[in-house]
Amino acid sequence: MLPGSRYELLRSRLIAREASDFARTLPEHELQSLWFSGAFGRDFPTTDGRRVHIIQFGIWNHEAGPDFAEAAISIDGGPAQRGHIELDPDARDWERHGHATNPEYDGVVLHAFFERGEADAFTRTSKHRSIPQIRLSLAAIDDPPTPQPEAKPGRCVGPLRNLPEEKVRDVLRDAALFRMRRKGAALLRVEEIHGPDEMLFQALAGTLGYKSNKLPFTLLAQRLPLKLLRAAKDDAPALLFGVAGFLDQRDLAPFDSPTRIYLRSLWEKWWPRRAEFERLTVPRPLWKMSGQRPMNHPQRRLAALAQLIAQWPRVRALRAACLPKTITEFCAELTDPYWDHHYTVTSKPAAKRMALIGETRATEMLVNVFFPITLTAHPERWAEFSQLPASLTNARVEVAALRLFGDSPLGQELLKKAAFQQGLLQVYEDFCQRDASDCQRCLFPEQLAGW
Repeated sequence: MLPGSRYELLRSRLIAREASDFARTLPEHELQSLWFSGAFGRDFPTTDGRRVHIIQFGIWNHEAGPDFAEAAISIDGGPAQRGHIELDPDARDWERHGHATNPEYDGVVLHAFFERGEADAFTRTSKHRSIPQIRLSLAAIDDPPTPQPEAKPGRCVGPLRNLPEEKVRDVLRDAALFRMRRKGAALLRVEEIHGPDEMLFQALAGTLGYKSNKLPFTLLAQRLPLKLLRAAKDDAPALLFGVAGFLDQRDLAPFDSPTRIYLRSLWEKWWPRRAEFERLTVPRPLWKMSGQRPMNHPQRRLAALAQLIAQWPRVRALRAACLPKTITEFCAELTDPYWDHHYTVTSKPAAKRMALIGETRATEMLVNVFFPITLTAHPERWAEFSQLPASLTNARVEVAALRLFGDSPLGQELLKKAAFQQGLLQVYEDFCQRDASDCQRCLFPEQLAGW
């Protein structure tokens, strides 16, 4: 039996999957990012009954026109058809946005969409060529609903209190194994599509973005591939800050002297390449700039990402070995002359050096990137992962512990290990977040006794 299979079986029996429970919409940029990561798969039926296989997902288009360029598809096992891919929330957007009469869309070989009206919406170019259509479904994205349950003890408290402690740990261990296996599978899917280096780069970028800025960081890594940034060498930080939209202020007079020098150096590298990349700029509303801990400000995290790119051969070696102590020490050593002493470009310099990637973020990288990859190939290293300390808790983990354990000391003890935090989060997302009955109709408590 695969690691985590017992929990997966229990989960499949108990989670209700009515479409109404999962009815939701996502912003177009997030849909595009999910598509590019292969989250919807790469084999689809077309609306006219053929089979399409995505050979290459292409690149984010730098020019005006379709979303993705340099893609390749195969229809019914036929030869590769190279061209562009357009993704729209609604099939009718093709006509609404004037693509049918725009010659820049004549090279589209596939139109993907999520919704359509009652009448069929056909996709044709300005030369009246019919383009294959595929309809995507958010049901393929098995994420929990966004509403957060109330922070109070749930019905699981009693059954868990009556179970032997080892059985409680066993339940959470299997839930964590299931979670790590899913994370590893998602990363390997990206690796299959974009290669091992790009997968690792996108995953680390998303982790640096933390929860609130994961999407814009992922978009940056997708729109500026590692291969491009490594070739850009000293220009890489300027491209990152430029496409992030952080170099939109030309008047540097309000800043202090070190900041003016720093921003001017970025501007001088960004300006000659701005026309080439500005269409890829991450929209400002996607960034969450306020409400962050100063050390988590996205500008600092972006500087850290630039240092990872500069040190990429070592990062690749870290993936291969996956040694927590070595990864934490590597992160602590990363340095940047400006960001070692600045929270943001508007903050006053700090006297004491601040780590670009602290221990907490290094642990998140271990949990979300390095160990999921390693455990996929080497499940025997679970014992090593199970000993990884959790550097900090967060609100979701603490609410999960409260819902399952109430004021039991065991809940607080389990929060000290990263692996048990992962198990808690999996149970919380699968049951607490999906349950609309405030525990009354949730079947998980009754199933615990039979684990």
